[in-house]
Amino acid sequence: MQVDGSFPPTTVVVMGVSGSGKTTVAVQLAERLNWEFAEGDDFHPRANVEKMAAGHPLDDDDRWPWLRTIGRWIDQREATGRSVVVTCSALKRSYRDLLREGRSSVWFAHVTADPDVIRDRIEHRSGHYMPASLLDSQLATLEPLGPDEAGAEISGAAPPDEVVDDLIAALGERARPSSGAPEALS
Repeated sequence: MQVDGSFPPTTVVVMGVSGSGKTTVAVQLAERLNWEFAEGDDFHPRANVEKMAAGHPLDDDDRWPWLRTIGRWIDQREATGRSVVVTCSALKRSYRDLLREGRSSVWFAHVTADPDVIRDRIEHRSGHYMPASLLDSQLATLEPLGPDEAGAEISGAAPPDEVVDDLIAALGERARPSSGAPEALS
């Protein structure tokens, strides 16, 4: 889809397990490209947050409404021709299929790191409801990107600036800075 002669919009879904560095990478990517950013966790209903905070993993029934909400947000941005970055664990192929369904702009950036590094990050971060005890369930659920899925796996082990450099290189022609000011999810 092109809006008034500009390039088609791109939606980068920065995916991976909790603690992989999704948000850090996504925020920096959005800032560098001057694209709108949204934190996928902000789309969770309160019941999902409370369930995870209590140490219980989400199941598909918990995730489908959340994913549909993110999909509607993407639809709104695609319709106006805006390129955006959104975080979403998108652990299963079926979840990514839902996010990509009818949305030509979606491209996945799977941020990865060694499980011990991720666990250490989760244990040392503050202000997030996701306990380290849920990492194993996320790793068990994770289905890496398939070769037929638009996107790339990006190592999140390097400093964030380098990870974003790698991500922009993987995005290639899709990584066109926006001329407008970036917006954040409100």
